[in-house]
Amino acid sequence: MKKRQVVMKKDCIGGKNSTTSSSMVRTVRYVECQKNHAANIGGYAVDGCREFMASGDEGTNGALLCAACGCHRNFHRREVETEVVCEYSPPTFND
Repeated sequence: MKKRQVVMKKDCIGGKNSTTSSSMVRTVRYVECQKNHAANIGGYAVDGCREFMASGDEGTNGALLCAACGCHRNFHRREVETEVVCEYSPPTFND
């Protein structure tokens, strides 16, 4: 399951006709489960689930439970990738 968060920001730098716009794309992935199933007996055992798969639609309680292992999404390791793209257009001069 992948989620994307897009943040758009536009600033005016320099003159009133120059603009800089940047966009940031953040991709969040939940990978292997890290829940210790043997914690109550003092051991360490994970179930081997390699990637979070939501068992329900976005916005429901099932979206937070893994269909493969039944654990809550918080037990899965979170990976965040951020990509920033900047665009600059130089000021225009009218003579």
